[in-house]
Amino acid sequence: MKTFYSHGKLLLTGEYAVLDGALALAIPTKFGQYLKCTPTNIKGIQWKSIRSDGTVWYKDFFDHIPDNFVPSETNSIRETLISILSTAKKFNPEFLATSIGWEVSTRLEFPEKWGLGSSSTLINNIAQWAKVDAFHLLHHSFGGSGYDIAAAQNDRPLLYQLSDNLPVVQTIALDWNFVDDLFFVYLNRKQDSKEGIRKYREATTTKEFIDIISDLTIKIKNSQTLSEFESLVEKHESIVSKYMDLPKVKEIYFSDYSGCIKSLGAWGGDFILASGNINSQNYFREKGFETILSFKNMIV
Repeated sequence: MKTFYSHGKLLLTGEYAVLDGALALAIPTKFGQYLKCTPTNIKGIQWKSIRSDGTVWYKDFFDHIPDNFVPSETNSIRETLISILSTAKKFNPEFLATSIGWEVSTRLEFPEKWGLGSSSTLINNIAQWAKVDAFHLLHHSFGGSGYDIAAAQNDRPLLYQLSDNLPVVQTIALDWNFVDDLFFVYLNRKQDSKEGIRKYREATTTKEFIDIISDLTIKIKNSQTLSEFESLVEKHESIVSKYMDLPKVKEIYFSDYSGCIKSLGAWGGDFILASGNINSQNYFREKGFETILSFKNMIV
């Protein structure tokens, strides 16, 4: 049996702009996904996907994986899986080339609605199994900047940037002495990152915008105090809000909240990062947002 593991992800800075070369700050999460592959005498692939609560949410059987598979526009789970495996075969012709079959199971450590990377962790796990480059596999399947693959592969916070369309990854230490005053709140909705990217592409990206976001990433990473961090986060939110022509999440839901609030990844869903003490969390619970994790309980 072969077992592979990948970390989930959160993008603290550089959302959207990372697609065009902005420097971004990302963190791998303590929650990830496992992939277990057991050879069998039954030719083909018996596939099973398991939720974090232990229930099975998808089962299938693939008698073979075709070469150069092109999925239809239905984007079904079955076609998506076949497409990923077919692409992996293209990069490594020896992958799945033997006559043995496989029992494959995936297991998430987080609810898929959280948006921590159920797709990126799957891509990275399959890449490990197939012995192919996970960034290439992502590019030819789901697409995106690849920061989520970098997070899947590392167990420390990282700075991520695309340079000439190639990923540049630098693991770092976040020397923030105020992490006890930071926590994550789930907004009770899964955001469509592809829709966010589509809207971003409708705007005209400028070098000035990319440079400002990159500069803010460095300054946020080097923050020495909570007040400095909050000020920089507010600036980041304002710049992205203006560029994307989207209201800030604080304006929509939490306008009377005293601390700072940072959207993460695709705006309008998944998690936000908030500053405040343990009592501040009651503000969000009273508004119906029950899923709250401390910074230390989220990051690796």
